Amino acid sequence: MAKPQDELLRRPLYLYDLPQDVVTTLSLKTDADASDGLAVQDDTTTATQTPSPATADNVIGSQACSLCSLSFVTVQEQREHLKTDLHHYNLKQKLHGLSPVSEAEFEKLVDELDESISGSESEDSEDEEEDTGRKETTLTALLKKQANLADKRKPNDEGDDVDTKQKKGTGKAPLLWFESPKLPEKTYYGIYRALFTAEELENEDVIVEAIKKRQLAPISMPKPPKDAQSVPASYNGQHIFMCMIGGGHFAAMVVSLAPKKSKHGTTGPLNREAVVLAHKTFHRYTTRRKQGGSQSANDNAKGTAHSAGSSLRRYNEQALVEDVRNLLKDWKNLIDTSDLLFIRATGMTNRRTLFGPYEGQVLRANDPRIRGFPFNTRRATQNELMRSFIELTRLKVKEIQPEPEAPTAEPSKITKPKESKPAAPKLSEEEEAAIFHTTQLQSIIRRSKLPALLSYLTNNKLGANFVFQPKDTQQNHHTPTPLHFAASQNSAAVIVGLITRAGADPTILNSEGKTPFDLAGDRATRDAFRVARSEAGEKKWDWEAAHVPAALKREDADKRAEREKKEEEQRRKAEEERLKKEGPVVKEGKPRKGGVLGGAPLNQREEETRGLTAEQRMKLDRERRARAAEERIRRLQGGA
Repeated sequence: MAKPQDELLRRPLYLYDLPQDVVTTLSLKTDADASDGLAVQDDTTTATQTPSPATADNVIGSQACSLCSLSFVTVQEQREHLKTDLHHYNLKQKLHGLSPVSEAEFEKLVDELDESISGSESEDSEDEEEDTGRKETTLTALLKKQANLADKRKPNDEGDDVDTKQKKGTGKAPLLWFESPKLPEKTYYGIYRALFTAEELENEDVIVEAIKKRQLAPISMPKPPKDAQSVPASYNGQHIFMCMIGGGHFAAMVVSLAPKKSKHGTTGPLNREAVVLAHKTFHRYTTRRKQGGSQSANDNAKGTAHSAGSSLRRYNEQALVEDVRNLLKDWKNLIDTSDLLFIRATGMTNRRTLFGPYEGQVLRANDPRIRGFPFNTRRATQNELMRSFIELTRLKVKEIQPEPEAPTAEPSKITKPKESKPAAPKLSEEEEAAIFHTTQLQSIIRRSKLPALLSYLTNNKLGANFVFQPKDTQQNHHTPTPLHFAASQNSAAVIVGLITRAGADPTILNSEGKTPFDLAGDRATRDAFRVARSEAGEKKWDWEAAHVPAALKREDADKRAEREKKEEEQRRKAEEERLKKEGPVVKEGKPRKGGVLGGAPLNQREEETRGLTAEQRMKLDRERRARAAEERIRRLQGGA
């Protein structure tokens, strides 16, 4: 039987809904060195380390770049990544013994580079470009800039570091640590400093009281109707605003701090879920693919480009600014009443989009509620915002790993060699086989290979409800069976095959009390469970316990998918027609003839080559032929 302490460690704790026995026993760990030698006990503790999306669990059986800590669905995506400036930059970092950077960090470096270049172009640099016959790439410019900064930081004659002499790191650790007698010895809870006000952080005696005041009772909120406006005009409860913007991607969310009570069925456990009051994402094609940086920054640095892509990017930059500012205006009441504002905006262009100045601006850069994310984040998406919210509000658990004391030997005696540490216990053949099967099954499910999956289960005499090993990893803790894993991967075909052909049980719960249906991420995946219910029959499983809605015939599901596909095609055609008529406008205000996307290919080529010299036209023609050859190779590889 598990000890109460072990149960408390395994249970995820939400800052605003802590158990009473934890709240009343917390005390601040005042030792400045409390975090030294701490080892991660909970998988969510990533405050002092760079979170890697390509962890060991996620990379197994998939394509990944261990250098950049990124994983990919297809081989083609991996190959394209190897050609990017991010990958080449991290290779340079590794050669110089430096740590690689994340995608967001590299984007910030490029934005800062473009801003500095735009105001520092000199005649010498232009002459040098003419001599070499080409303009330097973004990566080359970034490496040159960092080399110049490194030269400036070289020690002077007195041996002092010129650049770092005046400024030393004074930042505090992002986490505050708390003790509790409910925890095992030398184990602590961690909470992010960003969740407290400046007044609370100045007086450490009121920190615990501040945590007690933050406890909120769960609320019950009905689901809004599908045809109604989902953004409330105002909200009286405590809530926070979160947004990210960068690389043409924007995501924003307003989430209530009070959890929502929800119960599946009549006998299911009571769950606590986050209440998202409003959320929205935008994406516009604004960045120069495989070259980095925004189009406006490139124009400022190297002059206005006159290609079709550059015009479209300029149009999309302005459209993104308008979309974001209109959204902030619509959410003004929610933002003004938010307790905290968590914002990530890399580069001056993105910061001006949010903070202006412009007429009727909602966000102010000097707002004391504004916080940055105290950990690395990935591309701005709704899922990334929710992951960041969970990371911010979930308590971290760490334990001290004391270093063994070195034996003191007398000088007169010969020092005995140190005893080697005991080796980790070897796994049995059954455990090794189970781990191997887990790796293979997850790899097959990721690729949605249903025949290969059924064949593997049959050949290795494994049941459809095979439990993944080891159980203590975060992934296997969340998705313990093939059906759970297929639902989390949104693999509709695998879900239907596992239930109807392999006999997978849809009522099995994971350690969080969730069925496979609860992990489905989109409607197509949820429809797959309903189709499986229709084909397997009502008496096969307790579908109510599995949380699967009413049965749905495969024909009806296919018709709806086809209808949605046609609607999406019509929407896309309507957008293309709109661009043909309105068209992205060139910066000088001269409209393109026929629109950038509307004219015939020959007209586009004439527009692009107008005003170019013979040498420039030859160079442009070579680039076109190279792109066409790359496209043919890509199609051949895709067909293979």
